[in-house]
Amino acid sequence: MAAKRASDNTSVKDKIERVKRAMLAMQRASWEQGVAAQALLELGETDLVVLMAKEAIVRQDQQGRLAVVGHDGGVVDPAASGEAVLAAARITGDPQLQEGVERMAAYLLHDAPRTNDGILYHILSGPEVWSDATYMAPPFLAVAGYPAEAIKQINGFRDRLWDPQKKLFSHRWDEAKQAFVRRDFWGVGNGWCAAGMARVLRSLPVSMEREKQQLARYVQEVIDGCLACQRQDGLFHDVVDDPSTFVETNLAQMLAYSIYHGVHEGWLERSYLPAADRMRAAAHGKVDEFGLVQGVCGSPRFDRPGTATEGQAFFLLMEAAHRLREPITENTAKEGEKRA
Repeated sequence: MAAKRASDNTSVKDKIERVKRAMLAMQRASWEQGVAAQALLELGETDLVVLMAKEAIVRQDQQGRLAVVGHDGGVVDPAASGEAVLAAARITGDPQLQEGVERMAAYLLHDAPRTNDGILYHILSGPEVWSDATYMAPPFLAVAGYPAEAIKQINGFRDRLWDPQKKLFSHRWDEAKQAFVRRDFWGVGNGWCAAGMARVLRSLPVSMEREKQQLARYVQEVIDGCLACQRQDGLFHDVVDDPSTFVETNLAQMLAYSIYHGVHEGWLERSYLPAADRMRAAAHGKVDEFGLVQGVCGSPRFDRPGTATEGQAFFLLMEAAHRLREPITENTAKEGEKRA
């Protein structure tokens, strides 16, 4: 029997537990373990963060890439676990975890394949720059002590993928051919960009105020570009400006996460909060009785609606960010469920 939507009477706390349990059951790939660990970190689940970090170290390969299982062709995806491993190293004082952080950073800084101007490729199999990378590598570089490198990478990704007219990021660029592999404005790709830049922004030192203002502008621009294409139900199409593509859940969660942090940290106007609340409400209406966030760009092929670890993780990240919002209520989520 098909899974049912969670009851309107399900509390937000209970829903978070269901979503978290489902996330831990499905995460496999390096970026999946990374974004799952980040969600647990922002929820304050310290013991689970340490466990996830230790497993990322067990699966660290000779190059220094974290959480590698089987054939992992990612250049930057393994860095998604870096923040959790660094946090676990500080919590436990375990030198093995700290060494793992340093090896991951050294790979990104010195050994990973990159463009002539030093911008990281996304995959080992070709000279491609992806929007996803904005979330995978720069946040780790920023917290690991390399904020200038984080900014350099973001600017390099943006130079290749940003469309100033649409205010959206294209998905994949081939550096050798100087052409797009996929020019589409993929929704989740734009979510990776918004959330990744938001994470970097809050990790920059006080001395980098100019860069903070630059990143704040970048995040606001992509939020505006996405909101211009938002559906009446608060969600977006998989390709943001193409209504013929399927309706997708995760971009709404990613943007709500970014907005809640931006308003809380003072670099985004409070006028964006109603949009974040609306997107959060729509996402709550997509959680089924098992805690699966339905209708996200679905793994493993990401060509149709389904479920995915990042869809689970960003529900949790959104909820952790929503705790920063005052006053904290559950009303918008419940209203969203009633409309769903």
